[in-house]
Amino acid sequence: MNIYDILKERGYIAQCTNEEGLRNALEKEQLTFYIGIDATADSLHAGHFLTLIVMKRLQEAGHRPIVLIGGGTTLIGDPSGRDEMRNIQSVDDINEKAEKIKQQASRFLDFSEGKALMVNNADWLPHLNYISFLRDYGPHFSINRMINMESYQSRLDKGLTLLEFNYMPMQAYDFLHLFRNYGCKAQMGGSDQWSNIIGGIDLIRKLEEKEAYGLTFNLITTSTGEKMGKTVKGALWLDPEKTPPYEFFQYWRNVEDVSVDTLLKRYTFLELDEIAKLTEEEGAALNKAKEVLAYELTKMVHGEEEANQALEAARSLFGSGDSADLPAVELSKEKLGSEWLTILAELDIVPSRSEGRRLMQQQGLLLNGEKLTDFSAVLKEEDFPDGEALVRRGKKVFTRIKLID
Repeated sequence: MNIYDILKERGYIAQCTNEEGLRNALEKEQLTFYIGIDATADSLHAGHFLTLIVMKRLQEAGHRPIVLIGGGTTLIGDPSGRDEMRNIQSVDDINEKAEKIKQQASRFLDFSEGKALMVNNADWLPHLNYISFLRDYGPHFSINRMINMESYQSRLDKGLTLLEFNYMPMQAYDFLHLFRNYGCKAQMGGSDQWSNIIGGIDLIRKLEEKEAYGLTFNLITTSTGEKMGKTVKGALWLDPEKTPPYEFFQYWRNVEDVSVDTLLKRYTFLELDEIAKLTEEEGAALNKAKEVLAYELTKMVHGEEEANQALEAARSLFGSGDSADLPAVELSKEKLGSEWLTILAELDIVPSRSEGRRLMQQQGLLLNGEKLTDFSAVLKEEDFPDGEALVRRGKKVFTRIKLID
């Protein structure tokens, strides 16, 4: 089965510039394609995770991925999907983040000889002469067309800077550079990158008189329209220091019922008939499917050992009620006498004191199995039998607090 058809069947594809042409290319040749990742953070997140899965699928089908680290474009900042300008970062900060991104991507793709490539546009973009760039490539970009593109529209009302306006030509030049130097014929990315991808394809057509392809993926959202991968603490990171493996596991274990089928199809390598069996029932019966989803994704990101530990901890907690395997946060005994609301906020168990008060009013905070409803309740030694306390937020989010000297 053609890999394009597999991607389409599993619901990845949002848009394609030439579906028949790309499908034929994937059928008849080893296609070199790229996905760009700007170095705006020192870790990849759940959104990047999806693109890495697609790259892995394509590589296993015999094609060659290029991971383009945006060390150069990050100096400008992509305006796509944003209503304000990104913070300008230093070159040193960007290089440090780019190195960490490289390490994470290497866990998913084979970068051995002749396989995937990893390049950084900081190796060519900063060395371009601006006047020469404008003379050579500027005539190929229509201002009228650019300001009507979705990536710029959201910024026009609040003010689009000249700095950001250069982002699309820079990304288009990246595609041209990869086309010329690596035979790269396709760019892929999230559906919010469609306008930027079109810019590169047009530039290649005008200068090289050859066709390149663009493919975007459907963004996965919750029932409220929010991007999948948002947590109380912010993004769901692939770095275990930012999102611990158990917390990562629990996120996927607790997803909405309506999202389970989609997530299994797009984030895992399970066969479709197996997914159909896992999701054929509703309600509590879906818990098995959620457990499989959480385990498979945790294993891919953090390894089998961490996935097994997270699974055992979750089963222990939801089964016998024994929380011994749960990861713990530590709290100094010096905090005894402090208000629980303050401590819960400091430990990021609740996002703020006000949110903690709201949860208490709704009886959504439990301490050692008992509802915590007193706003002024303070930490006492007896709250920590055997030196530990178990806090539950809502129905499914548990945190073990270990009291230390």
